[in-house]
Amino acid sequence: MGSDSAMEHEARPVRQLWVDDERGRRRMPDPVRTAAVRAVLLTSVTLILATVAFLFSVTGSWIAFPATVAAVASTVVTTWGVLDVWITRQVWRQRNGVVSEPSSAERGPRRERRKAERAAKQAGRSEQAGRAADAGALSEAA
Repeated sequence: MGSDSAMEHEARPVRQLWVDDERGRRRMPDPVRTAAVRAVLLTSVTLILATVAFLFSVTGSWIAFPATVAAVASTVVTTWGVLDVWITRQVWRQRNGVVSEPSSAERGPRRERRKAERAAKQAGRSEQAGRAADAGALSEAA
């Protein structure tokens, strides 16, 4: 029985440690990525300042007040940095648009729909032209 379990172990397929996903999220545009990195750095500095201010306050140090003021100011700057990411993303989308590539499976039916719509429009126009010609003929006959 011991040799059977060794043979089963050898028969298992080898799994890879790292498997790349075929479809991942697209990379952020450069200005948006720059703003995001800036926001992360500002957030980390703010958290460090807040922690230091708290520890100084607990110990009763004279530098607790200036550290607290710096932490509050840093919070304001960090809020602006996070808003900058959102604004930069919206501006980039507005200027460059969203790239949309329809799938090839959808192109055929869409083409057929458009062709049918054009034919219906054309039929409506020719019908209106026929009515106008008939109306003119009736008024001339009277």
